[in-house]
Amino acid sequence: QLRLVEFGGGLVQPGGSLTLSCISAGFNLDNYVVGWFRQAPGKEHEAVSCITSVAKMRVYADSVKGRVTISRDNNRVYLEMSNLKPEDTGTYYCAADHLDCAVKLSTWYIQNTNYWGHGTRVTVSS
Repeated sequence: QLRLVEFGGGLVQPGGSLTLSCISAGFNLDNYVVGWFRQAPGKEHEAVSCITSVAKMRVYADSVKGRVTISRDNNRVYLEMSNLKPEDTGTYYCAADHLDCAVKLSTWYIQNTNYWGHGTRVTVSS
């Protein structure tokens, strides 16, 4: 399992914005398809967004479409989140491999991923 480090989370009021970052630990992240996931307290992991490597095609879950932008640059992958809602609260994780975004955002992928790293916590609350 490729090891990644997520950061940028924090406490934000509803309607606020945050940008999360995902960096690799010892390999070139630019060569991999990267997905962002989140886990709300007491719930299963949920796919949020995905970006391919070379073409930089982007895919978003319906729950965040229009409020989230995924991007990548210089060996980092970002998740810009705006108009945050309380239901966006959770720990956010990134994952990288060569599986395409359709697979990466599937229930199968989440159920078969055993290592999620430390993640970065996002709390949306007034």
